Amino acid sequence: MRRLINLFSLAIALVTTPVVAQSTEGSGPAIGTEVFVSTDSDETTVWRVAGNFDLRNAPDGSRIGVRVEKAWYDPLGLGAHERERIFLQAADGSGNVNWSVSVGTDGDTLIGSASINDNKTFRKEAFIERDIVETPIGLEQGLYSTFAGAAIDLPADEKNVFTLLAGVQEFTGDNVRLHLRGNFVHVLDSDAGLSAQLRTRYFHSTVPEEYDYFSPEDYGQILPILQMRRFVDGWQLLAVGGIGIQRSTGTDWKQANYAEARVISPTQGNWFVSGEAIYSQTPGTNTVVGSGYDYFQARIGLTHRF
Repeated sequence: MRRLINLFSLAIALVTTPVVAQSTEGSGPAIGTEVFVSTDSDETTVWRVAGNFDLRNAPDGSRIGVRVEKAWYDPLGLGAHERERIFLQAADGSGNVNWSVSVGTDGDTLIGSASINDNKTFRKEAFIERDIVETPIGLEQGLYSTFAGAAIDLPADEKNVFTLLAGVQEFTGDNVRLHLRGNFVHVLDSDAGLSAQLRTRYFHSTVPEEYDYFSPEDYGQILPILQMRRFVDGWQLLAVGGIGIQRSTGTDWKQANYAEARVISPTQGNWFVSGEAIYSQTPGTNTVVGSGYDYFQARIGLTHRF
């Protein structure tokens, strides 16, 4: 854990670097809001409402500013836990190496995320994220997870790309989770933005079932999907759907469904809006019951540049 926290110290250093002097076309001060909601078959509901205040907000994703967030967690329908969260945010998307940092606190400990990637043919990315475990014990006792990892794109040709990811997730307590993911993307029709993908994931928990979050010893999923990404008058439209299989220690293979829809407005101009909705049957860190699980989340954001 100490090494992971040291990475967050580096993230804070990045935030305090004077990046405002970097000139980005179309950038300027901005304010915005974002609303996030999730619910699942365990009757767990999460609401987060955020206000973003940027000194610099650019179409390429570059920014520097503050995010203030109010969160309501209602695990298993047992009653809401409220938390206030504040983050320093900075990002640079204008060069050959892009990075993004959102580091802050919920009043108890350091939380947030950071990532860095290049834009080469063999794209490489490193990331770290830390947040509370949204289960009854997680909220009552202050359990957190810190997930760090790296990914690389391995293009075979113009229509076929493999992506590999490896990561380590450390939880409050003794459990450490080892993650492996592999994706294959085949472009079916580049003009239509249509691709067929195969997404696979596996994790192993060193101390399974330590607390009340979903944590079998081993979990695996194989998910074929179809994805269509289109641009209409500058608007980006994304639709994803897939049916696969998943299995965890002590269970048989079960069906795994996934659906996603996303809309992003043109990045030029004074107003910027984005939204997405995701349905999944993949149990996550904040899942209490892993069998017959359904999860839905939605997010909408609105930003005004001055």
